[in-house]
Amino acid sequence: MAVHDPLALYIHWPFCLQKCPYCNFNSHVRDAIPQARFAAALRAELAWEAARLGRRPLASVFFGGGTPSLMAPETVAALIGDARRLFDAAPDVEITLEANPTSVEVGRLAAFRDAGVNRLSLGVQALDDAALAGLGRGHSAAQAMAALEQARAVFPRLSFDLIYARPGQSLPAWRAELNRALALAADHLSLYQLTIEPGTAYEGAHRRGELVLPDDDLAEAMYDATAEAAARHGLAAYEVSNYATPGAESRHNLTYWRYGEYAGIGPGAHGRLRLGDPKAADVVATRRHRAPEVWAGRVERDGHGSTQEERVAVRDRAREALLMGLRLVEGIDAAAFLRRTGMVLGDALEPEILAASVEEGYLMWDGVRLVASDAGRRRLDALLPRLAI
Repeated sequence: MAVHDPLALYIHWPFCLQKCPYCNFNSHVRDAIPQARFAAALRAELAWEAARLGRRPLASVFFGGGTPSLMAPETVAALIGDARRLFDAAPDVEITLEANPTSVEVGRLAAFRDAGVNRLSLGVQALDDAALAGLGRGHSAAQAMAALEQARAVFPRLSFDLIYARPGQSLPAWRAELNRALALAADHLSLYQLTIEPGTAYEGAHRRGELVLPDDDLAEAMYDATAEAAARHGLAAYEVSNYATPGAESRHNLTYWRYGEYAGIGPGAHGRLRLGDPKAADVVATRRHRAPEVWAGRVERDGHGSTQEERVAVRDRAREALLMGLRLVEGIDAAAFLRRTGMVLGDALEPEILAASVEEGYLMWDGVRLVASDAGRRRLDALLPRLAI
């Protein structure tokens, strides 16, 4: 009997203490967070989703946001317990929770560990006080470093984020900041280039000329410095923005990049699921209502907060799988691509663009696996619209 691939479960907590000016995630600030209502709604929607999915194997759970470390640890424990009861959790199921390095949250780390979290993702973003103020973060560099030290003592696996190519940042300053961070690193780092996202406060400031980012050459030099410094500390790039020691890659995010199945629970959460026969290539895109209170009301009325469920066309599946998979150093396995999209990988590629990309050294293709070189991964935004049919 055919079985589904292991499932990744994403649980969205939409609330933050403040809205960062660069952030376009579905996050909301409230004077008082309705903990009990949203705990009940998340558990109800999870039960509804599990009822139609059946008892799937479960590889990972990821609490994202927003700021999930603002959740009551009891809520986290209840949701983890529900997930384990409703699905067949792997013995080493990866359970990640995002947190901010403020003192009030750091004091709750042990409670989250006791709730079942075994991997922490800490939103450090910078180790420079002026930069943190500009990014709208509510912590200092000293708080961030103290949080990293404390988190390392509590969790067996630890990741943290940094943002580079910030306004006014120089290459020497980034190298120094990166070395400080790597001295505290555990097994995983996510290092993101600052981009201007639509609908953010940064977009308006950038449009008015009040916010100037480093030019492309400097940003690329910072990217090179990032990879070199991470390698010196034993962390290898496995995706465009992610570095890990061998075996410590984010299993949850690998499901996204390998175009596996994932369920999204909570306001604004997305999913990609196969409903029914696991041998069928049909993929259904799911989306929950973005507004937290509207979503909660729908869950209370209907058992779920879905606003969209539609079949993803074969060509769109192929494009999505290419967009995600070529970000990985491992590239795309042709057999897995066919199984997950219903399309032969070679048929999803424009022959002339593929041939030119291979000749230029941007791509490697042997009929079994399609891999972007380091130079190719830097150019994916320009390459993919022309490469995918």
